[in-house]
Amino acid sequence: MNSIPIYAFVLFGAGVVFATYFLMRRKPRPTEELEKERRVFLDQVGRITDGTVIDVQELQSAETKFSTLLIYQYDVAGVSYECSQDVTYLRPLINLHSCRLGLPTSVRYDPHNPGNSIVISERWMGLRQ
Repeated sequence: MNSIPIYAFVLFGAGVVFATYFLMRRKPRPTEELEKERRVFLDQVGRITDGTVIDVQELQSAETKFSTLLIYQYDVAGVSYECSQDVTYLRPLINLHSCRLGLPTSVRYDPHNPGNSIVISERWMGLRQ
């Protein structure tokens, strides 16, 4: 028996599988789109609790882009959470200079994953001005 045709068939099949995988795989979505989907989800199913703004930080990334983070803390069922939200794309909706340390705020969180939370979205704002 000649085993060369069997190896050729296996090699051809593996090539077809890899080509199909690379053609059909999904392209990664931008982080801005993922963050917007998270905010929309929390707008729909999130519960609201009281929290406190800890800090507002502006960070510069490697590509000389500025990111604005709103850092806050809140308690759910006796557990304290400290989170941050990237509010760079929501800057037109809020005045971050009026956000002081210790400012009370409302936090919208996922009841199944309380660490997943927001303070501001396109349709809702928990900051008290």
